[in-house]
Amino acid sequence: MAKTKRSTVEVVEGDITTISVDVMVNAANEALLPGGGVCGAIHKAAGPSLAAECRNLGGCRTGAAKATAGYGLPATHVIHAVGPVWQGGFSGEDDLLASSYRSALALADELGAKSVSLPAISTGIFGYPPERAAAVAVSAVEAAVAAGEAPKQVLLCCFTPESAELHRRALASRNSQ
Repeated sequence: MAKTKRSTVEVVEGDITTISVDVMVNAANEALLPGGGVCGAIHKAAGPSLAAECRNLGGCRTGAAKATAGYGLPATHVIHAVGPVWQGGFSGEDDLLASSYRSALALADELGAKSVSLPAISTGIFGYPPERAAAVAVSAVEAAVAAGEAPKQVLLCCFTPESAELHRRALASRNSQ
């Protein structure tokens, strides 16, 4: 039976740790340990139980995702999606980044989430060019939505006005095609 839900995709600017959703996506590292940037902020806001659960997951490969409880966050679950480290664009980074978004959305859908917030994966210390990352993110999200493999509400949560603008432009560009 085909899925009939209609998902909406929206760009929001702000601190992902404060947005109330069913699933919050973390831009994680392969070890799933607390790091810097959005990963560090999510771990700090969730409390030490999140890191304890992550230690029991055995890591996660680049392009994939794993779920945990949300602990002190305004989310039932955290999905830890591992994006690629930028290596110049010739090592399959676009495919790996798209896979991390698709994996996160598919897992959110499996968990029965109605809402999900996604950060700009790999654009911090992983060095992915923000404009290129926004285009890949929007393309992957819209492919998941079209396939019916995304929660009803998808929020692309950007920490800075510049990132939000890049994601809005990428979304507008895709919608005009």
